Amino acid sequence: MSFPNLICPLLFYSVFFISCQSSSKENKENQFILEPIKTHCISGGEPNLFVEQTGDIYLSWIEYTSDTTDALVFSKMENGKWGEPTVIAQGSDWFVNWADFPSVAARGNWLAAHWLQKSAAGTYDYDVRIAQSLDSGKTWSPSFIPHQDSISAEHGFVTMMPISDDRMFVVWLDGRNTKTHPQSGDGHGHGGAMTLRTAEFDKSGNLYEESELDNRICDCCQTDAAMTANGPVVVYRDRSEHEIRDICIVRKVEGKWTVPHLIHADNWEITGCPVNGPAIVADGDLVAVAWFSAPKGKNMVNIAFSEDAGATFNPSVRVDDGNPSGRVDVEMMDEQTVLVSWLENANDTAEIRVAKVSLKGKTGKSITLTSTTPARSSGFPILAKMDKKWLLAWTEVDSETVVKTGIIH
Repeated sequence: MSFPNLICPLLFYSVFFISCQSSSKENKENQFILEPIKTHCISGGEPNLFVEQTGDIYLSWIEYTSDTTDALVFSKMENGKWGEPTVIAQGSDWFVNWADFPSVAARGNWLAAHWLQKSAAGTYDYDVRIAQSLDSGKTWSPSFIPHQDSISAEHGFVTMMPISDDRMFVVWLDGRNTKTHPQSGDGHGHGGAMTLRTAEFDKSGNLYEESELDNRICDCCQTDAAMTANGPVVVYRDRSEHEIRDICIVRKVEGKWTVPHLIHADNWEITGCPVNGPAIVADGDLVAVAWFSAPKGKNMVNIAFSEDAGATFNPSVRVDDGNPSGRVDVEMMDEQTVLVSWLENANDTAEIRVAKVSLKGKTGKSITLTSTTPARSSGFPILAKMDKKWLLAWTEVDSETVVKTGIIH
């Protein structure tokens, strides 16, 4: 259904230019213009972006419609502007969290959207809910649950993407063992460890290929996934028996999931979850993974490239400016270069910064796109590629919490 009351009064933005101070050639190559685009958010957050294979771009977010009710809303970009917003679903029993944000995925006219909904009275008792549309988002089916454990436990931090014209892939953090295996211990003080699970679904909501990918992972860091020349790959934060929480990858090759392996051994020992997941992008055999780490208390944002679809990775490269808080994302620029984003702490604020990184290392200096707050309420900035430009979505926290977007030229 449509949601006309979400349309905000027209706001006026300025376009600002930021460039790095270096040689004229480097200055030209690293100059960016962030051109704001008005969204239809009145009071909301948790933005996400999805680019369909034909180039259609979708922005989704949670609109805080009242003190008791939240709504998952999306807009499609039309001629460089966000189209009329549409409500996918709304409820008064949702689990809304600054780091565990909903998503929309699309293949042609087929759209799927997920959100989190409480399943019992416990703080972390909630399910993943998925609804689908076969008419470009005009109407939506009743939601279904991709996990079949029927246990009131934590299920979230979802990544969802189409893998064919009639199948979508979903991966999530699954807390079923936190209620059923008390001997292990997890970060929420329950029983067993958090697990990583996956499934596929079709347009009718039928589930296929349900599988556990890892039986012990970090409790509340985001997952991410990409399609390579050899099939889908998933990245996430692992958790060893000795509380080392480094980034792992698992790949589906010839129809079977591989054993997870580390992208790089940071050896970050931490007894609680840092709530700071990795980001991945792929183009054929080239894969790039960016992540936050803090071994021995030294905060850093790293990136590593793979040239064989994620089977092996080159040595990692540090890209931050000395005091990052993470919240990373990554997108392709060309066949050998990516654009990495993260939050860098700067006095009492945080800055959304980007840097170009190639197979040969970081190219030029980091560039500040805009300032934000380091508070949790500012969420996770999201990048998406659109033609030869990039789209940035973030949450601005002021008198009202609102979603903002802009094109990076």
